Amino acid sequence: MFARKRFPPLRRSTGMDRAIGMSNISIASWNINSVRARIGIVEKFLREEAPDVLCLQETKVECGLFPKGMFEQLGYTHIVTNGQRMHHGVATISRVPLTDVRKYDWQANGEARHIGVTLPSGARLDNVYIPAGGDIPDRALNPKFGQKLDFFGRMTEWSATLAGMPTVLTGDFNVAPLESDVWNHKALLDVVSHTPIEVETLARLQAASDWVDLGRHFIPAPERLYTWWSYRAKDWEASNRGRRLDHMWVTPDLMPKAVSHRIVQPARSWERPSDHIPLITEFDF
Repeated sequence: MFARKRFPPLRRSTGMDRAIGMSNISIASWNINSVRARIGIVEKFLREEAPDVLCLQETKVECGLFPKGMFEQLGYTHIVTNGQRMHHGVATISRVPLTDVRKYDWQANGEARHIGVTLPSGARLDNVYIPAGGDIPDRALNPKFGQKLDFFGRMTEWSATLAGMPTVLTGDFNVAPLESDVWNHKALLDVVSHTPIEVETLARLQAASDWVDLGRHFIPAPERLYTWWSYRAKDWEASNRGRRLDHMWVTPDLMPKAVSHRIVQPARSWERPSDHIPLITEFDF
């Protein structure tokens, strides 16, 4: 049985923090690949990084069984979940109030893949887990691939309605769009997550609201940037065959509010790790 480790108390912001300019809000996103199985490393992450808001994907738990206790003990008392048994699922956990909860069925089959909320600043935060799409990049041979493209199509329609609505969109997009987002561009052109049709489909979504890709704003190409490494690798760090599947985007009106963006790559080596690592963006709002 996995024993949860104990870590030092979480540092909490104070009035002095605000006086010296530390009142920014930080938003993290992480495909955790089962929140209950990896509750120990989620706790470690929250204690060490202390984001104000954490968006989780692939939680793999029904809403009524979500492990709220640890989060509440650390001051994350605002918890919104959209879950189902054993598969998919998203959750947004926060130390600041969350309002205007939205849950869209972009998969059109009831799968739990989206949560939208509004932050105290008025900015919207949408947390999404986009389907992986199976193994064959052909909707005629692989219905899951068609579902993925259709999911993006519905998101693109939604995105086109966001004028005047400052929005952060984050999660596991399951697409690595740039050559420097994968370990070998040519080798992966026929591999789901980096095929030309997926890259083009993601670009249409991005264009629908002029989304700014924070990962590439703060860490420009051609620098290599990955957020996922397969469990199949005996030594993921030595082989470094990664892909940037996880993203955080903002509408242009929020771009001036984005202060910094980074990945937490050491999390890939923690005990019983997810195959994804967290992203963190700090905002001045």
